[in-house]
Parts: sequence; structure tokens; C-alpha cells
Amino acid sequence: MDADAVLGMLQEVADEVINPRFRSLESGQIHEKAPGDLVTDADREAEVVITARLEAEFPDAVVLGEEAFASDPISLARYSAAAHAFTVDPIDGTKNFVNGSRDHATMMSESRNGEVVRAWIWQPQHELAYVAELGAGAFRNGERLQRPTAGDDPSAWRPVTSRRRWVGRELPGLQPFELTWVCCGVDYPQLVQGAADVVLYGPPRPWDHAPGGLLLTEAGGYLGTSDGRDYLPQGPEYPGLLAAADRATYDVVVGLLSSRG
Repeated sequence: MDADAVLGMLQEVADEVINPRFRSLESGQIHEKAPGDLVTDADREAEVVITARLEAEFPDAVVLGEEAFASDPISLARYSAAAHAFTVDPIDGTKNFVNGSRDHATMMSESRNGEVVRAWIWQPQHELAYVAELGAGAFRNGERLQRPTAGDDPSAWRPVTSRRRWVGRELPGLQPFELTWVCCGVDYPQLVQGAADVVLYGPPRPWDHAPGGLLLTEAGGYLGTSDGRDYLPQGPEYPGLLAAADRATYDVVVGLLSSRG
């Protein structure tokens, strides 16, 4: 499937399974995988459809879905060892979706030999499609994206975080961290488009960060771990991630994090 066909498939599934339930969920369609970790019938049904279509098209690939992982944790190990793999996040930002916020997304990534080569983020309520391909660039609704540098004044940078205990905290010379859009499928596009300059995340899961990570790096930004290492979605466990407007910004902030001990 070419990139446009994959995007069309994600949009079709969103139209058929996700959008009809937006702001129309019944209590019996909302569940908890763990305390505070929500999943809806729309999440589960959309992932089943997307996974089935991918497996039919790419029978030798491993498909790692967020909801499948919840019931089969060993699927993460299969994904990590796969030469050809996909991640599927049927509704990123499920809490936002449940609460009626338009800030949610359907996301997917493709990896070859451990490297993310294609990524898709579809924000159905905003009607925005973000597509990236390794070496070919990042695009929003077909228009190329280029992240400008953050500049040389760290005090002018806007840092945001999904780690709620970090909200309001400061690193030397930076503004206090603000809360993100609480959805990686919105956070990364906002970072690329300049609404933030730094995003600090906790321990990552590949379905959350593989799509946005490729979008960011193809637009000229940088994604690494919060302790200064390269980030590989099929790699080991990491303590956290740091996404930045550019490598220079990342280096400054990761240095500040390191100096905290």
C-alpha cells in the first residue's frame, strides 16, 4: 500500500468506527484497562479493523496495536524483534475523546530493520493528515512541513510536558513547563508547527512516539531520550523522551536535565 492508500484506510476506519461515537459514547462503551487508563469500544473495534487490513496486505509483518498489547504483553517483544513491523494506535488521546475534546488522533507507523520509515497521524475532528517518510519529508494535508530553529535564547523557548508532576517546574534559564495537549498525535504536530519548542515525556511506548518521532525528525526537529541517548522504538526500555525543535535545543535541555542528577 502506498502512503496515500494507508492514509485513506485510516480515514475510512475513523469515519466508520470512531467518529460516530465522538460525543455519543454510552457509559457501557467506556472501560478501564487499569485505574485511570481508559479504553473505549471505538478504540478496540478500530484497531481490529486496521490490524486485519495490515495483516492481509503484509502477511509477514508484525503489527503491534496498543489495545492488543494490553491483553498480550508479549506482542511488544515480537515487535522489537521484527524486521518489518507496524504500530497502531486507534485513538491516541482516549481521555480527550471520552471527554469530548477534538484533540485525538489515529496513528500508525511502519518500521524496516528497526528504523521507522513511514508514519501517519490523522486528526479526524480537525481534518488534518500528517504523513512522513524517511528521507522524503513531513507533510500536513500534502504541504511540506519545516520546523524552524528555536533560536539562541532558552528563556524564550516554550517547554511542555505530559508528566503532570513536571507541570509548573523549571529548569535553569527556561520557562516553567506547561501541560501538553495530552495526546502524542497532537503534541508532535504542534511541536513541528511551532506551538512548543520542547516536549518532555515519561517512559515511552512505540505506538505513541514512532509516528510523531518520524514526523518531527523529517521536519528538522530532534527526538532523543531524556538521558541523552538515541531513541529507537524497537529498542530497550527508556526512562523518558525529549522532543525538541532542533538538535541544539535538545542538547541544551538534556544537559539541564542531566545536571539535576
